Amino acid sequence: MAEIEHFVDPSEKVHPKFSNVADLEITLYSSKAQTSGQSAQIMRLGDAVEQGVINNSVLGYFIGRIYLYLTKVGIAKDKLRFRQHMDNEMAHYACDCWDAESKTSYGWIEIVGCADRSCYDLKCHARATKVPLVAENFSLTSPHKTVNVVQFEPNKGAIGKTYKKEAKLVMEYLAVCDELKNTQYLKTNSALEEVVPNVIEPSFGIGRIMYTIFEHTFHIREGDEQRTYFSFPATVAPYKCSVLPLSPNQEFMPFVRELSEAMTKNGVSHKVDDSSGSIGRRYARTDEIGVAFGITIDFDTVNKTPHTATLRDRDSMRQIRAEVSKLPVIVRDLANGTMTWAEVESKFPIFEGQETSKKEAAEE
Repeated sequence: MAEIEHFVDPSEKVHPKFSNVADLEITLYSSKAQTSGQSAQIMRLGDAVEQGVINNSVLGYFIGRIYLYLTKVGIAKDKLRFRQHMDNEMAHYACDCWDAESKTSYGWIEIVGCADRSCYDLKCHARATKVPLVAENFSLTSPHKTVNVVQFEPNKGAIGKTYKKEAKLVMEYLAVCDELKNTQYLKTNSALEEVVPNVIEPSFGIGRIMYTIFEHTFHIREGDEQRTYFSFPATVAPYKCSVLPLSPNQEFMPFVRELSEAMTKNGVSHKVDDSSGSIGRRYARTDEIGVAFGITIDFDTVNKTPHTATLRDRDSMRQIRAEVSKLPVIVRDLANGTMTWAEVESKFPIFEGQETSKKEAAEE
């Protein structure tokens, strides 16, 4: 698990960066839709917050950021939805809660939870430790004022008799209700405001996310069932690039070493494959483990100046030709997401040499 605990003033649940994600169109499966038998619907995030489908913009902001993260690491947009907890599954202290769910061979599974847990966590810790967990805002210009606080004392005997086994839960709920009323107060001798923050808690199931990535990025080459590959986004692919000499010819080796050293200097994880076998077999081998790009050293690299090599995109199998000295930076920018393959094709000549034949690839 990986969690974020984001604390927020309960009277100002407005995120200053919500506008950055407000225009995202996300599949939302609200509790109302679930209870009425309706389907999930694609909705603009800003509209969902404005219409009260999502409780507040802080929760909405994190839903948007979760969506961007999951789609960036390889989860398919059309197999991702956010499902709202219904009343019978919502924690009694929560204001709102949504699960990011992915569609897999096991059906829809929860991979991230995002909850507005109110002030419940800090109040429980404060009761157990006898230490107030509050945020303080002090202002010399704010006027002094007194706030009258009304507290109630529950009748434990009557509650126990009425609710029996559920009495403990009722007491906890009443305690939270009492404390929610008094989360803010001003001391009479200063302008000191003490606030018990609410917490927004995104909680990520790392194993489930990784499993979903494997399912959503596994593909079979069209027209050739023997060729499979993982379309990991370059940002998360374990190896960003392979370096492939066309043959064991020793003339290729200086260029292989040059590229490998430059890749390392640019922080690009790569794999040199100088094993025997056709270039088609080695392409297929690197595709199978999800290597995003491949550089091939061939005879034109050695015999022509400036020295150039081909760069191949795993998913489209398209290739461009560029100077050897430029390739490590190109791959670095592709891996960092600061350049797209379409931009690469617009800047460098397409290599029209033969792509590996189906027969060649099948031999692998």
